[in-house]
Amino acid sequence: MKAKFFLIFSLVLATARAGFPYAEATVEQLQAQMQSGTLTSVRLTQAYLARIAAVDQSGPQLHAVIEVNPDALAIAAALDAERKAGHVRGPLHGIPVLLKDNIATRDRMETTAGSLALVGTRPPRDATLVAALRKAGAVILGKTNLSEWANFRGEKAVSGWSARGGQARNPYALERNPSGSSSGSAAGVAANLCAIAVGSETDGSIVSPASVCGIVGVKPTVGLVSRAGIIPISISQDTAGPLARTVRDAALLLEAMSAADPADPATQARPAGMATRFSAQLVPGALHGARIGVVRGNFGLAPMLEPLLDRALAAMKAAGAEVVDLGEFPGFDRAGAPELDVLFYEFKDGMNAYLRSLGPDSRMKSLSDLIAFNAAHADQELSFFGQELFVKAQAKGPLTDQAYLAARATCLLATRAEGIDALMRDHKLDALVSLTNGPAWLTDSINGDSYTGGSSSPAAVAGYPSVSVPAGEFRGLPVGISFYGQAWTETKLLSLAADFEKHTHARREPVLP
Repeated sequence: MKAKFFLIFSLVLATARAGFPYAEATVEQLQAQMQSGTLTSVRLTQAYLARIAAVDQSGPQLHAVIEVNPDALAIAAALDAERKAGHVRGPLHGIPVLLKDNIATRDRMETTAGSLALVGTRPPRDATLVAALRKAGAVILGKTNLSEWANFRGEKAVSGWSARGGQARNPYALERNPSGSSSGSAAGVAANLCAIAVGSETDGSIVSPASVCGIVGVKPTVGLVSRAGIIPISISQDTAGPLARTVRDAALLLEAMSAADPADPATQARPAGMATRFSAQLVPGALHGARIGVVRGNFGLAPMLEPLLDRALAAMKAAGAEVVDLGEFPGFDRAGAPELDVLFYEFKDGMNAYLRSLGPDSRMKSLSDLIAFNAAHADQELSFFGQELFVKAQAKGPLTDQAYLAARATCLLATRAEGIDALMRDHKLDALVSLTNGPAWLTDSINGDSYTGGSSSPAAVAGYPSVSVPAGEFRGLPVGISFYGQAWTETKLLSLAADFEKHTHARREPVLP
């Protein structure tokens, strides 16, 4: 044990003094080194643990990682032994992955959504996606910090803050916000604390942190990745998805997580025969001949960002795309209030079901128990903002209420039939694009988030896929662009995003103090 501690401590010093040897390394580059024998999973895992200690727990203190897996090195060693014996499970064999702390693991780590209320409560099993990652040979490196309860607790929330993990920070400017709710996963990938990470999204929680942290984020079609074992907000909008530094790495992670699951009926809606070898299906030169519809308006984005969008569109045209300017997204404003109403209903229903699934050992049995816990521990849980969203959700009735059914119908009409589906059909498009959101805002624990606009809602409310990829920078802060479209079109969107990435190379590693 002392020898292991000394080795990790030595790696911490080396990382702090001489830079990180695996900075910006892709999954395939790391895999090639392990295949050649110049790298092992144990050595790689040790290096990432040292990196976390050097820049997340000390140094600039990003607070992106809420805890590391005490079994990570043992898992890596077992995978190295498999490789030595001639068995490689696939492209993720031996690759360290961070998971957002609302994704259940049945191990020695916690699963708490950042709240003290669930500390010490062990989930009955791994989330389905975690079981899939273990089967694929990934090393579960640790859990990431997040906006507590995935940013669905208080009206003046501070993104990236949780009672367990404190305030996550943006690696490009420490005083600025990493966005929520997958803040730790995005900041961790951006700062090279891991090779790849998993986040989750209800509306913007993958693509927004990906955008402001200068990385790739994929919000899949609802049902492509099982939600079983993920602490919920919305049965109609929730999904997990990959965060990575390249589109190809995101595709590799997505294909490892994508599987039908009887525990999540949404996965049964996947078209029969849909191929999910996303990395192998990436189409070179996908932008050439593609018709891309650009949606500029009614997302609350600052006009000063228009030149950045225009440069991104110019890059698409140079790659051979035909760009069609569509102006505003039809019906966008009409879906806002109904979406929130849907989330209130579904949050109460889903949270009560999740807490019941934890069994008799859980102190928390219902949403009302969480509200009472927060009130009793206000000095720790409510020190920066309240729990108004919890209270409003608690007041809602069952999912059979006419008000819920009407709100959900309005959301689907506005974002699907009269929104994305209509735009794609009427203009014969391969994808829609919009700036994902504005640059990172200053973290403000008194007034809450100063959100800089964003385009996540149409795809999120519809349950359709979206891929955010770095588009450039505004005054030194990253801004992403989203490719989105109809359900189950991940392969096309990933291909377009990968071609855009190839033509722009907009990703820039942050310089940490």
